Amino acid sequence: MSDPKSVLFLWGGMDFHEPKQTSQRFAERLGNRGFEVTITNDAMVLDDAAGLAGFDLIVISITMGEISDQQEANLLAAVRAGTGLGGWHGGLADTFRTRTNYQYAVGGQWVAHPGDMTDYSVQVKPGHEITAGIADFVMRSEQYYLHVDPAVEVLATTTFGGAHDPWIEGVVMPVAWTKRYGAGKVYYCSLGHVNADFECKEAALLVEQGLVWATR
Repeated sequence: MSDPKSVLFLWGGMDFHEPKQTSQRFAERLGNRGFEVTITNDAMVLDDAAGLAGFDLIVISITMGEISDQQEANLLAAVRAGTGLGGWHGGLADTFRTRTNYQYAVGGQWVAHPGDMTDYSVQVKPGHEITAGIADFVMRSEQYYLHVDPAVEVLATTTFGGAHDPWIEGVVMPVAWTKRYGAGKVYYCSLGHVNADFECKEAALLVEQGLVWATR
């Protein structure tokens, strides 16, 4: 019998994104899948390069956080060596804003959410293990506008209307994607402004299955 997969959930940053609650939600879901879960808000865990490299998956939920040069180097070295990297919303794609090497690994960066809370639909690409069992669905939350690496594999999208910013009407924006960074697999989903957003079963499953996929 193989050893259980190990996952680190590192949360922090701006409380309005409820990073503790959302991290606990997915820590429980992965725990139910047999993962060995570590959950912390102590960013000093990033100082331990060998420790990071021992995880099969690192999940970051730290909106607008900051890390040191060495912490960034340790994190990215672990991913390049095969540790998975995953997360959702601003916790992964709107943190460490000045760290372009980190953004290169993630594959995108949040820049706007026109209209703030709005109703929108998510179109899901079939045929991938991450999207298995998930049909198109609707959300009421922040509709993220991101700057996105063209090398990512897009698994879900949303289309912007022009009610708030008419110049982006019709823009098709990635909602979920995968990419490679060295030997590591990276997964991002833009959903999940607050924990209650994941009461939408499709949104929760899209994140859960994406994190499982990203695991080494």
